[in-house]
Amino acid sequence: MTERKRVIVIGGGISGLTSAYYLQKEAREKALDYDVQLLESNESLGGKISTIQKDAFTIERGPDSFLARKESAGRLAREVGLGDDLVPNGTGQSYILVDGKLHKMPSGSFMGIPTRIRPFLFSGLFTPLGKLRAALDLVKSKKTVEGDQSLGLFFRRRLGNQVVENLIEPLLSGIYAGDIDRLSLQSTFPNFYDLEQEHGSLIKGLRKTYPIRKPKKGEKKPSMFRTLKHGLSSLVKAIEEQLEPRSIRTSIQVDHIEKKENGYHLLLSDGTVEEADAIIMATPHFAAQRMLSQYEFLEAFKETNATSVANVAMAFDASAIKKDIDGTGFVVSRNSDFRITACTWTHKKWPHSTPEGKVLLRCYVGKPSDQEVVDMSDEEIQEIVLKDLNKTMDITAKPEFSVVTRWHDAMPQYKVGHKDRLNEITEQMEKELPGVYLAGGSYRGIGLPDCIDQGEAAVQKVLQYLNQ
Repeated sequence: MTERKRVIVIGGGISGLTSAYYLQKEAREKALDYDVQLLESNESLGGKISTIQKDAFTIERGPDSFLARKESAGRLAREVGLGDDLVPNGTGQSYILVDGKLHKMPSGSFMGIPTRIRPFLFSGLFTPLGKLRAALDLVKSKKTVEGDQSLGLFFRRRLGNQVVENLIEPLLSGIYAGDIDRLSLQSTFPNFYDLEQEHGSLIKGLRKTYPIRKPKKGEKKPSMFRTLKHGLSSLVKAIEEQLEPRSIRTSIQVDHIEKKENGYHLLLSDGTVEEADAIIMATPHFAAQRMLSQYEFLEAFKETNATSVANVAMAFDASAIKKDIDGTGFVVSRNSDFRITACTWTHKKWPHSTPEGKVLLRCYVGKPSDQEVVDMSDEEIQEIVLKDLNKTMDITAKPEFSVVTRWHDAMPQYKVGHKDRLNEITEQMEKELPGVYLAGGSYRGIGLPDCIDQGEAAVQKVLQYLNQ
């Protein structure tokens, strides 16, 4: 009779939930004698996923959606019984705020890179010289780079400063809440480097690899994003309901992990000790380093800082919006004097979230150069947001209510060299900490599908390790 194996998942965000779910599923389907436990330091599960229902509004305090083309999130939702709740975004025009004016996002662009020339040529985002400089991508020779480089350096070389400052940077900074002149190309968008190397041009490469079909007259643009009609927290709840009874402990922190002759000891915040044969650390990098502070090679995680962000959701009566704009929202050029970084017109992007006759706006603050705004009072943040919105949408009324959410040290910065540092840490862990694996937004992607993918990958590593 084989001895029962014990696996502990640390962290109850989407990576940890995914890990626990698929581990228990594998154990059931393959009759594996595994005891899987999930430990979460907060009172509730979900990590940055947090949905509230207020006055018939559905408000996301963290992420509001996931990319449909990354299939793991939709697949997981269907597996836990939420397939009928998957909702595409209400498609429409998005905008970029440059020099105090909202400009339409050029159609046919992919992450800000043009794939169709006509919309780009007629865009007011760029001067004739800026357009000419971007067009040089079609003839500019490729540059082979050993190792990593920054996103900013790469895109400026291919497309010029103006396209980067007015289009690419607002989009990418909105995703990573970071400085693109410090963010790693290889850890964020390595496919762009590959396109340059293979096709000699980003524009040519995208046309061949990601062809964007122009919608026919009267046809809606395909929806890129999905969410759940009752909010993303419904996914957290559905996964939790699938986990085995008594396999989850919340409000318990792992203070330290010690390697023993047969497995690991986890010292918990209540003074008790848990034993494990394998561990999935679905935690931020700084928490992983703290729990394994005796291992010097994890000091490399100190190279990865994290920025803080805040958002404010505000509900209005539709009559309060004097200058209604057809679209789903806008991002803000960092060259502007606005303190908000983006605004989602949630009632248009996700019509199911908002009662008829009402408006729901969600605005974001917390540039890398403006971190102090995150710690201002709710009233101060709301005032900053309303002041900026008044410039673009002529909103003078106070919201019926607002919900301010702060995420401290929540956005890991994949700085140049991140991939090499992470690979080195992973190699050292395989030698010194066999059976311990990392998963989550600090490591190999911050989107929900990326975190789910990492949870699934960690499960496969655990299974392989325990079945040696």
